[in-house]
Amino acid sequence: MADPSRCLPLTRASVQEAHKQIKPFVHLTPVTTCTALSHLASTPQSPAVLVDTPYEGQRPARPKVNLFFKCENYQKIGAFKARGANHALSRLTHEELKRGVITHSSGNHAQALALAASIRNVKAHIIMPTISTPSKIAATQGYGANVVFSGSTSEEREKVVAEVQEQTGAILVPPYDHPDIILGQGTMGLEFEAQVEEMTKAMQKDLGNTALNGTIYSAAGRKNNGLDAVITPCGGGGMLSGVATALHGTGIYVFGAEPNDNGTDDCVRGLRAGERVTSVKTLTIADGLRTPVGVIPWTVISDPSKVRAVYGVSEEQIKSAMKLVMERMKVFIEPSAAVGLATVLYNEDFRHLVEKEAGEKGWNVGIVLSGGNTTLEAISKLFEVNEQTGQREEGVLGAKGEQVAENVAG
Repeated sequence: MADPSRCLPLTRASVQEAHKQIKPFVHLTPVTTCTALSHLASTPQSPAVLVDTPYEGQRPARPKVNLFFKCENYQKIGAFKARGANHALSRLTHEELKRGVITHSSGNHAQALALAASIRNVKAHIIMPTISTPSKIAATQGYGANVVFSGSTSEEREKVVAEVQEQTGAILVPPYDHPDIILGQGTMGLEFEAQVEEMTKAMQKDLGNTALNGTIYSAAGRKNNGLDAVITPCGGGGMLSGVATALHGTGIYVFGAEPNDNGTDDCVRGLRAGERVTSVKTLTIADGLRTPVGVIPWTVISDPSKVRAVYGVSEEQIKSAMKLVMERMKVFIEPSAAVGLATVLYNEDFRHLVEKEAGEKGWNVGIVLSGGNTTLEAISKLFEVNEQTGQREEGVLGAKGEQVAENVAG
C-alpha cells in the first residue's frame, strides 16, 4: 500500500478528499425507505421472543424509529468495497501500480480490487479462501484477476499472500486495515448524510413534521434535518471506522452490528474487555464478516466519541431481517448486509437505548445494506421449507389444503 507517511489522517476532511478522488469510479447509491419496516421496528417485540434472554420478564422496548437504507448492494461489484479499493489505488504511484497489486478476500474486496485494477490496466493477484462462494470466485476471475486459493483463517490467507508477493513484487492492498481503505469506505457516510437531509427536508415540506401513520421525519435532538444515527455491519471494521470518521463531529451517532453466534462477535467482546480480539473462526452465514477487526479500524471503533456501541445478532435474526428486506423492500441482499436491520428489529439493548434517548420524537436511523453478492441457490438453501409450506407460499395450495384456483385476480 501507499507509504503511511503519504496517507491522509483519519478525519472527515480526508474522507471528503477521498470522495473527490473516487467519484468517477463508483456509483452514488440510492437511499430508500420502507414504511412497513419502520413500523415493525417501532413495534415492541413479543414477550415470548425474549424468553431465555437477559430481557425475559421485562417490558419490551418501545422505540420510535424511521428507517433509511443506503443501498450499497447497488454499488459497482455489488458491494461497498468498490469505494476503498478505488481510493487505495488512486493513492499509489505510477511505479507502484506497475508492480501489480495483491490482496486476500472472501469475495467482495476481491472483486473490488480486481475491477479497480482492470480499470487502470494493473495486474491483480487475489488470494481467496476455498470456502468462498462460487459466484464471488467467478466474478473475481471475470475481472481478469489471478485467483490463488488458501485456507479460511486470516493467518492462512496472509501466509499465501506473502508467498505470492515474494514471487511477483505486487503491492499489498489489504481488505480493511489501512487508512486509504478506511477513508474510501467512509465516503458512503458523507453521501448518506446528505441524501437523508435532502429527503427529510422534502418530506417535511410536503407533509409537515409528522407524516401519515405516525412516521417521524424530523430528526430528534438536532437542529438540522437528517439522520440521528447510522448502523453499519462490522467485520474487519473498514466500513464502520470509515463511516464513523466521516460523521465525526456531525452529531450523528454511529453504531456497529455483527453476528454473535459461536464467538463471531469479536468486536463486542473486544470492546467489553478493552482489548482487540485478534482471531475469529466461524462459519456464520454472514460470510463477509468472518474476520476480526483490524488494528487501524480498532483505533476508531474503540473510541466511544466516534462509535457509540456495537451489537450482536443471531443467525436466525439475520435470516429474518434478510427475508424482510427481500419481501417487503424488494431489495436483493447478502446475509452480511442484514445485520444492521436485525439489530434495530431484535436487539433489545439497542432498542432500549433508542427508546430512552429519542423518546416520543424518535430517531431517523440509517442502515447500510452493505452488499448483494449472493445467489438464488444460496438463498434457497437458507430458507428451505417443506413441500406443503412451499406450495402455500407459491399460492398453489389453499389455507385448508385445497388446490382450486378459478378466476382469481392478481
